[in-house]
Amino acid sequence: MKSENLDKKIWQGLLGKNRKAQEALYKLYYSYGMSICLRYTSTRDEAKEILHDGFMVLFSKPEKFDPEQSFKPWFRRVLVNLCINLFNKQQKLVHQTGFEILPESKESQPSALDVMQYDELLKLIQRLPPSYRTVFNLYVLDGFSHEEIAVMLDISVGTSKSNLSRAKEKLRELIKPRTHEQGIVLQER
Repeated sequence: MKSENLDKKIWQGLLGKNRKAQEALYKLYYSYGMSICLRYTSTRDEAKEILHDGFMVLFSKPEKFDPEQSFKPWFRRVLVNLCINLFNKQQKLVHQTGFEILPESKESQPSALDVMQYDELLKLIQRLPPSYRTVFNLYVLDGFSHEEIAVMLDISVGTSKSNLSRAKEKLRELIKPRTHEQGIVLQER
């Protein structure tokens, strides 16, 4: 597809519940959708389930999408909302304790995030606790404000900020062993 708008033929097929049109849309946007879902979930299976739910929103009620709009941002929003719904369901099942404030690390070294591959970063993000991962994704990757996140997740602005700080600190901890191991390998050469 050359433009961000949904192809008219696919759109007409979706309105008519045409399986070929649904399959074409699925193939076009599977990778894009999966990349979004993987950031918010702990496992590939959870990501697939949310992605399929996102496609089902469009397949079952195509009129929810305005074909005059760009498709990707609309689809991204549907997937992010589904991920937030999963997060909220999981949070109801988990008893949460109070949050302590972690100080920001003041390292002068270049950020390891600058040199990591996407897959490595994704694996690290998936290792974050769900509350940290969700706030990190919403704030850093999707550009929501702490006020918007607080409303979406039904938490305070302070909790959103604290979770972001903790997510960053946890990512720093996860990256340090990798950086340290690379330093040892370089010294041995």
